Amino acid sequence: MSKKNAELALQLKNHPSDKGPFYHGTKADLKIGDLLKAGGSSNYQSDLKMNHIYFTALVNGAGLAAALAKGEGTERVYIVEPTGNFENDPNVTDKKFPGNPTRSYRSEMPLKIIGEVTDWTRPAPEDLQRFREKLENHNGEIIN
Repeated sequence: MSKKNAELALQLKNHPSDKGPFYHGTKADLKIGDLLKAGGSSNYQSDLKMNHIYFTALVNGAGLAAALAKGEGTERVYIVEPTGNFENDPNVTDKKFPGNPTRSYRSEMPLKIIGEVTDWTRPAPEDLQRFREKLENHNGEIIN
């Protein structure tokens, strides 16, 4: 790959052209206008404070994140709007799904809640258990 093509590939990776809509899955009870901010604890490594807030353009992907989120609250999928720049989530795009077919992103800037989706496909209990087992058995580092 030429240097010019490598620079273009890096630029596309760091500045996705996805226009959304975007979603964030959680068990937090939030309102339209609330801001989701970086700095919370990771759902996957509780001792890790996150430098980014994560979101996706796939409503069922956000639903899976809501189901896997820590806490006892109701699983919720919010429609969110990035308030600043965002990038492809390197935890999935660089490690598991090159090219970002999961349409997963992260931002250091807040996400503004602009709505809530109630009609999304919840993962089957056996699929959810399989995802939890994968998370528990995976010793990989989170790119923060």
